[in-house]
Amino acid sequence: MRLLLINPNTTETMTEKAGAAARRVAAPGTEIIAVNPTHGPASIEGYYDEAMSLAGLLGVIGGRDDYDAVIIACFDDTGLDAARCLTEKPVIGIGEAAFHMAAMLSNRFSVVTTLGRSVPALEHNLTRYGLAARCARVRASEIPVLDLEDPLSEACARIGAEVAAAITEDRAEAIVLGCAGMTDLAEGLGRAHGLPVLDGVVCAVALTEGMVRLGLATSRLGGYAPPRFDKG
Repeated sequence: MRLLLINPNTTETMTEKAGAAARRVAAPGTEIIAVNPTHGPASIEGYYDEAMSLAGLLGVIGGRDDYDAVIIACFDDTGLDAARCLTEKPVIGIGEAAFHMAAMLSNRFSVVTTLGRSVPALEHNLTRYGLAARCARVRASEIPVLDLEDPLSEACARIGAEVAAAITEDRAEAIVLGCAGMTDLAEGLGRAHGLPVLDGVVCAVALTEGMVRLGLATSRLGGYAPPRFDKG
């Protein structure tokens, strides 16, 4: 089984981090192909960056066929619906994967993301997935995405503080980390705070492997019908 893991931004260190996390949990025989576009924003922080990343993301998916499924490694689930139109192979967003797993592990969960400007997009996704009632709150740690790549930044401490606040103020029973760049923090935060802390990258790997093993494909009826390329 070959899973194409795409980081929609152009920061290769983040791609490598997500790829390493995916390989740690992948089943024997699963190959993780971690890639990112060569053109687009260095990080995705809000609606504008998301729009600017779409051409690169869709170009990667449409430009190759050497995979059994696709994982979009951006917590906003950037381009998820459009990607499902390009291929009938399963396409999973890491946000969607983590939200659903958190809802199966807890009565209520909170999300800890990066900047406040990302909160509305995540709240919109929770509503779209039918999980808004299960999410107590989407919290912003006010950490720029690229600070997660800097070991000298205060990112880990500030994210940990938001996790603690979510437990006491939101009565959260689980935490979803709202950025692919946080993938290496989940295990330590879970141990420190005594509750499930979910990283969308590894959640997506587990779900995607299951879909491939079951032989499932994306529906080609309705909204995920293939795009028409005969319109000029």
